Amino acid sequence: MKVAVSSVGNTLSSFVDIRFGRCPYFIIVEIENNKIKGFEFVPNEAAMVGGGAGIRAAQLVATKGANAVICGNIGPNAMLALSQAGIKVYIASGMSVKDAVEKFIKGELTEVSAPTFRPGGFRRRFRGGW
Repeated sequence: MKVAVSSVGNTLSSFVDIRFGRCPYFIIVEIENNKIKGFEFVPNEAAMVGGGAGIRAAQLVATKGANAVICGNIGPNAMLALSQAGIKVYIASGMSVKDAVEKFIKGELTEVSAPTFRPGGFRRRFRGGW
């Protein structure tokens, strides 16, 4: 099984990024017999695009063979694209990629089936409301 984790860096000790579509890296972790067998880091080329980052990031992790995604938040377009690809989404934050994957293996992460973030919501909140 392969799990794609949104990451701020390119190692297992890097923290899970709160963003999915605009994270700088994905760490693709291979799990076998409930243990981390290996990993690769993939720069997220979608992070710097003007629009559609979530969809492009979803396509990237799908092409890498991911069965699941771990991230801090997920927007509606990315959620739809991942769902259509049969990729499950789990939420984790404030921990390393390795810790998040270990919690995933133990069944301790929350699976989501709906977006956890609305695009533009962060900016609107700090301009005076929703």
